[in-house]
Amino acid sequence: MSEAKTIIRLTDVKKTYDGKTYVIEDLSLDINEGEFVTLLGPSGCGKTTILRMIGGFDKPTSGEILLDGSDISALPPNERPVNTVFQKYALFPHLNVYDNIAFGLKLQNLSREETDKKVKEVLELVDLEGFEKRSVTTLSGGQQQRIAIARAVVNEPRVLLLDEPLSALDYKMRKEMQLELKNMHKRLGITFIFVTHDQEEALTMSDKVVVMADGKVQQVGTPEEIYNEPANVFVADFIGESNIFNGVMTGKMKANFAGAEFECVDDYEQGKKIEAVIRPEDVVVVKPGEGQLTGEVTSADFKGTFYITFVQCGQYEMEVHCLDHYKPGTTVGLSVMPDNIHIIPYDMTINNFHGIIDGFVDGKGIYLVFDDFSIFVDAHKLYPFSNVSKGRLVDENGEHIDIHGKEVVAFFQPEDGDMSDDEKAGDVVGRIVSFYYIGDHYSYTIRSDHEIDYVVDDEDLWNQGDKVSVLLPKNRMKYRLV
Repeated sequence: MSEAKTIIRLTDVKKTYDGKTYVIEDLSLDINEGEFVTLLGPSGCGKTTILRMIGGFDKPTSGEILLDGSDISALPPNERPVNTVFQKYALFPHLNVYDNIAFGLKLQNLSREETDKKVKEVLELVDLEGFEKRSVTTLSGGQQQRIAIARAVVNEPRVLLLDEPLSALDYKMRKEMQLELKNMHKRLGITFIFVTHDQEEALTMSDKVVVMADGKVQQVGTPEEIYNEPANVFVADFIGESNIFNGVMTGKMKANFAGAEFECVDDYEQGKKIEAVIRPEDVVVVKPGEGQLTGEVTSADFKGTFYITFVQCGQYEMEVHCLDHYKPGTTVGLSVMPDNIHIIPYDMTINNFHGIIDGFVDGKGIYLVFDDFSIFVDAHKLYPFSNVSKGRLVDENGEHIDIHGKEVVAFFQPEDGDMSDDEKAGDVVGRIVSFYYIGDHYSYTIRSDHEIDYVVDDEDLWNQGDKVSVLLPKNRMKYRLV
């Protein structure tokens, strides 16, 4: 098998619109010729910005965008072998189907005979033969979408960019067009770069999925890799449904979480904190006492081919997708096979903030100043072998330590933080930008006005967008010099 050829390479690409806040931050990505690549992520994660930079509608603030090894970052859209299908199609309402498709060909001064041939070929490709004289305003949403694709591919681009082109279609038409696009990609053999926030759409259509959040790539892989082996908890929570639990490794390929010990296939050192991910369809309902967990059914909703069942196992909740109906109040056992448990090492520095040392006060400690807050800490937390002499910080040899302006990283664990709806109660004020459920609590990401994210665990359910204050666990924070 021949090695895949890279057609587009993004290297250290950054994009900011205000000079301060990065929409895309240090993004590097390879896209191979002929691939169907999907950029997947929540609204505002930067996926459309990447598409616009590849298409030439936006320029990167820094970094390179290479096509066949040549930097195209400064080229206008019309000089790139790239065409775009926009979310709203952007068809010309005053032109019929033929003239919409032929618009780009006429700019190339092709003969009428050559133009007719190409238009006929692409109409056959999108299964709309005989529609040449129809007004685009009389077409359905699905038909207009096909005309937009026909207009884009008639110019024979190397790369076709698709910016959420199915979002305006109803559910049934969207499903049909997913298959149509996939088949069209196979027939054309060109590179498709598709943008969506629909996880099922991405898994159905793609050769490669690029999961994004906050302008950064979280994971790149095949649909199977993304679903079965998520790189972090964000991917596990965003792609499909997941049961996520905090836990700890208790031995060789053994982990304790959700109040029980499980055998698994991932091996980390004993005592290591982990997060365990279990898909609801991988949980088997058994007789009470036969599985690793026993609990009480709290709800069971029919979804056509299966029931979404929630089981409360002590303080932990497990979502189960099963064929049988279990009435609320029923006691059941739950069993999970080792290869259906995905272990993710816990990020011990998830909350880390850069600051500077601003002063040494009265021989007692050091002031650390951050964008959102300041902290007064014991000098020995940063300089464990230091002493105080005549109001100055000195090392073990009595030599003066110059501390002013030194950079420091402070960090704390999400379970040690706290949050409040009283803006004056905490150290930092921000808004909840995302959250997910972890077995018996929620994990919230709170973004401050200075664009710093704080991750805090809380048992209560808050809403995305809520304004809250974060109470920093000053007595449990750790520090290190940069």
